[in-house]
Order: sequence, then structure tokens, then C-alpha cells
Amino acid sequence: MGEFDGLAALVTGGGSGIGLATATLLAERGARVACLDVSPPGDPFFGVKADVTDDAAVRTAVTAAAEHLGGLDILVNNAGIGAAGTVEQNPDEEWFRVLDVNVVGMARVTRAALPYLRASGHAAIVNTCSIAATAGLPNRALYSASKGAILSLTLAMATDHLADGIRVNCVTPGTADTPWVQRLLAAAPDPAAERHALEQRQPMGRLVSAEEVATAIAYLASPSASSTTGTVLAVDGGMHGLRPRPKS
Repeated sequence: MGEFDGLAALVTGGGSGIGLATATLLAERGARVACLDVSPPGDPFFGVKADVTDDAAVRTAVTAAAEHLGGLDILVNNAGIGAAGTVEQNPDEEWFRVLDVNVVGMARVTRAALPYLRASGHAAIVNTCSIAATAGLPNRALYSASKGAILSLTLAMATDHLADGIRVNCVTPGTADTPWVQRLLAAAPDPAAERHALEQRQPMGRLVSAEEVATAIAYLASPSASSTTGTVLAVDGGMHGLRPRPKS
């Protein structure tokens, strides 16, 4: 018997990185899984293609996933994009785009999924946030603003949907070894030095893996966490709270 036997999950941004790792883990533990993405994966998942900035496409995709899976019990809001720069370096168009994907996109998918989640006896929503929501990272003003909004949105949703029997939590990964971070490293003047710097700012001295974040998401989504809602779970190698002495 798997932990998620009989449950249906929808993972946004499920085509790569944390989303794909999460979809894979949930399926391995018994869930029926659909992945919503602009480039969704195939078997063993039910792939639905949609851009989270398109409300009509989102509603169609969520309905298709729910009908194929026989309902929805778990929603993992993971779709998102990054941005680099200080507050003066990102033009308005980029601000609108990132907030539309990362924040409003999360609201669109959740809104479409709520009728199905309300009908579940084990409903859970897990939002992918970031250490950028709670720590002042350099050259991440826009990205940090979007993730700070997700953290606040998570708490508001957790309160609003208590009566619906829907738990809402989020994970805050540190710098993770994902395709987006790999692209940032590739664009750096010295990729090896940049990776070393990112690793060293996390007290454990390495990047977080997508699989480690997926494990945290699975815990929050599990019926075993039935008393956990409104929680922010850090998966950041100690970055948020630990202040070790520099190595001599």
C-alpha cells in the first residue's frame, strides 16, 4: 500500500525540476498524477498543456485533469519563472510577467481546482515559495517580491479554506540545483566560481536537490500531515536560521 493510494494530484510546472521530481515521487507513492506545464511530460503522468497566465487555458486543463483522474485531492502550485536584477534593473514588462506567472498564475490554478478539492476528503495544496521570501538576496528584487507574495498568499488561503477541509502550506527551498539555476550559472562570467559562491552561502555547503524539495512537498501533501496547515517548511540547507562561524 502506498501513502497516496487512491488520491489524485495535479502538479503545475511538472515538466522539469522540482515539479517533475514531485510528480515522480507522488506517483511512486501511489498517487494518480497530472502535470500542467507549457511542455508537459508524458507517461506515467497525464500531461495537460497550459500557460498559467491564460485563465481559459488553465480552467480547461484543470477540468481535463480532474476528469481524467476522477477528481483532485492534491494541488502542487509549482509553476514559476525567475528574474535577476535590482529594483531598478527590471522593466515594468518583466515585473508584470513574473508576478503574473508566479502569483496570479497560482491564484488561477487554485481557483479552477477548488470545486474538486472541496469534494475531497484529503484535500491539500502545497505552494512552492523560496528562501527569497524571507532573506535579502542580492540581485533578486523582483523574484523576491513574487515569492514574498506567495508566502502571504499561502497563509491567507490556509485561513480561507479551513471550513472547506483544505490544508494549505508552502515550501521555501534554498538555492536548488534546477534547470533555471543551471542557466544562471551558465551565463555567469565564471560558472564554477558562481556555483561555489551559491553553495557556500547555504550552511550545509551545497545546493538543495529537486528531490529533497519534492520530499518536503510530499510530506505536506500527505494525509499523514492532516493537522498541518498554514506552515512554511524550509528546505534550504540551514540558510534561513543558521549562522555558523566562517571556516578559518
